Amino acid sequence: MSFPRQQARTQRFTIGVPRSFEISPDGRRIAFLRGRDGVDTATCLWVYDADDGTERVVADPRALGADDENLPPEERARRERLRESGGGIVAYTVDRDFTRAVFALSGRLFCVDLADGGADPRELPATAPVVDPRIDAGGRRIAYVSGGALRVIGADGRGDRVLASPDAENVTWGLADFVAAEEMGRYRGFWWAPDGSAVLAARVDESPVARWYVDDPAAPEQEPTAMRYPAAGTDNPEVRLAVLSADGSDPDPVWVEWDREELPYLATAGWKAGPEGAASVVFTAQSRDQRTLTLFKADPATGRGEAVRTERDGVWVELMPGVPSWTASGELVWIGRENGAGERRVYVGDTPVSPPGVYVRGVVDVDGDRVLYSASPEDGPADVSLWLATRDGERSGPVEVPGHGCSKGTDSGAHSGLRSGRLRGDTLVVQHRSTDFPGVRTLVMRDGESGVHSEYGTIESLAESPDLPELRVETWRAGERRIPCALVLPSWYRGDGQRLPVLMAPYGGPHAQRVLNTRGAFLSAQWYAEQGFAVLIADGRGTPGIGVEWEQAVHLDLATAVLEDQVAALEDAAHRFGFLDTSRVGIHGWSFGGYLAALAVLRRPDVFHAAVAGAPVIDWRLYDTHYTERYLGTPQEQPEAYERSSLLADAAKLERPLMMIHGLSDDNVVFAHTQRMSSALLAAGRRHTVLPLSGVTHSPSDPTVSENLLLLQVEFLKNSLRVEA
Repeated sequence: MSFPRQQARTQRFTIGVPRSFEISPDGRRIAFLRGRDGVDTATCLWVYDADDGTERVVADPRALGADDENLPPEERARRERLRESGGGIVAYTVDRDFTRAVFALSGRLFCVDLADGGADPRELPATAPVVDPRIDAGGRRIAYVSGGALRVIGADGRGDRVLASPDAENVTWGLADFVAAEEMGRYRGFWWAPDGSAVLAARVDESPVARWYVDDPAAPEQEPTAMRYPAAGTDNPEVRLAVLSADGSDPDPVWVEWDREELPYLATAGWKAGPEGAASVVFTAQSRDQRTLTLFKADPATGRGEAVRTERDGVWVELMPGVPSWTASGELVWIGRENGAGERRVYVGDTPVSPPGVYVRGVVDVDGDRVLYSASPEDGPADVSLWLATRDGERSGPVEVPGHGCSKGTDSGAHSGLRSGRLRGDTLVVQHRSTDFPGVRTLVMRDGESGVHSEYGTIESLAESPDLPELRVETWRAGERRIPCALVLPSWYRGDGQRLPVLMAPYGGPHAQRVLNTRGAFLSAQWYAEQGFAVLIADGRGTPGIGVEWEQAVHLDLATAVLEDQVAALEDAAHRFGFLDTSRVGIHGWSFGGYLAALAVLRRPDVFHAAVAGAPVIDWRLYDTHYTERYLGTPQEQPEAYERSSLLADAAKLERPLMMIHGLSDDNVVFAHTQRMSSALLAAGRRHTVLPLSGVTHSPSDPTVSENLLLLQVEFLKNSLRVEA
């Protein structure tokens, strides 16, 4: 089977990889999601027994009549924001004692016992369609969203009723708004109180947001899909928080109050447990210019709140994953910069617990008074490890993961993990990726008497292995700015005076890193290399992994520094590797990478000779508020920044082959970007290629479409760069 087909039908080799772990309080059982093999899109819910290493399916969507073609629109939108391309059971929640789990299938609600020998999953008579069901900690009630209303039903299937329903058109309860889910990493819209007595819920009013239409010309008989899209400089939805009584004893919501005019973005929300069962509402709110982020604590009985901590930055405050959190003793776990300067540190209270020089990526979990966080070592952006820290500094450093024959040692590779939220058991699940072995290794680890995680089992990955030659990749730091780079060569290349055309394959923008010490990062690049290219990947300024100053170098200009670093990386690579043919340089990318590819041939045709731009952002005025305004401000206040970063005015400069690919149903980077660029190129008399994808959103998921896209791109690049078969 060809690699393009295999990659498409395995969803980039992610099917069959275990994910979404939950650990029982004693650490002996672990729930997770996984298909039955490497092409099975009907994801099942499994339980792993750490004592004997056995695995069993507790819920199979096929046995329950799942229909992924018949999903509620709210669920489709939620999956699109999550970039969730799988089917079956894609999310679930468990109660505190790990006795039962709940999940939705095709808009229906299911509950399953997790105990050994538990009964088959049972469907509960909830009001359809069911979206995002979540069980309370005590396992008594399940809250969910249906038709824009927040509802609750007993775990025994009784008492289905409304907690809050829309009081006006364009109002929803319990759902994350577009920019929260797309840009802030907040995919939820309601949160159970620790004792299950109340639900904290978001009320979203999209009335102020402009109405856009996502059309599909291939289906003229269908009405265009209407959506509310908050483009840069336009109105956002109005988001409020309220505390709702779960048992109906108080029908009136308690509104949580803060200065929503000054801090309109609701970044995170939840609860903080207190002494003797008391709990407080906690949330973070961010200013429109994103230079201020404040953590609030509020009384759930009155809604009155107070600021706990405020983070400020003259450029922007980054929203960091996993915070706020709290230790068992009640101290705040936070990621911030000291007085708005320097690199980010992990704090417990006012004490930094991550060492200086470490690039902090996020807090993974807090167990008692220990903090598990994700970080890269100083000057090592390609490696991502789990670090464990304690308030007293007794233990602080990377979690030692068995190397399994890794030539680069236990610290090499990218790791992710989840630590049990209980003091007992002390179980840690770590997923390990590396260039030294294919796929993902999932290790179940326990603390020994020495305090070092040493005992472990494995949860098997059923993902297919790529049908590719051995990776041939070299990484280094390029030029004065020490740009992280990787060069991928054909397995068959032996030199002999033959010069290879270069294909640059960047993302190049915020929040995405391509140069990582994992095989999965280079699979597509290796396939392109086998077609006759030397594939060069560079993470320039704006990308994560280096530091705050590096990330903020794109402020008020998303084009100049980003493009300069791709050129600098190419020049450095050409100097190091004399066999690179810089008279034949192509570039391809998707989303921000598509923007960068088009930018490259438009503004530096002396360097780049052909480009494939997938779902490119062309005019930043058409992209959403939270992302775009973080970097460019608003179009009203910073018109020059938008002009510098837009590509429309460059249309007349095109003199190299350019292919643009775009899904007609894309609701993230809408097709209007490519349409307007094509119109501008046509008006300037510039030849170009447009490949519209009917029914496709931001990321193609249909295996046939995905396979053919790879083949068409490589054919276009070969023809444009005169690459022999």
